[in-house]
Amino acid sequence: MPLPDFARVLRASQVRYGGFRARGVPAILLGVSTVVAVAGAARALHATAPTLPEALREAAKLVAALRGDASSDQRRLNA
Repeated sequence: MPLPDFARVLRASQVRYGGFRARGVPAILLGVSTVVAVAGAARALHATAPTLPEALREAAKLVAALRGDASSDQRRLNA
């Protein structure tokens, strides 16, 4: 099996996002690191999925407490 033309692969590798541009090896490294970061985030989300509803409830309670919204807490206590 013949080896691929690495120079051609490097020239063809480019990333453009807004005003940001990367070509060659930096573009390849950026692409690989993005895939690794997304895989890690997906794995972390999968691991914390069982506790996610409770964390969101606690975050909503924290926001209500920081706003000083005591009326919603009183309604929940009286129910």
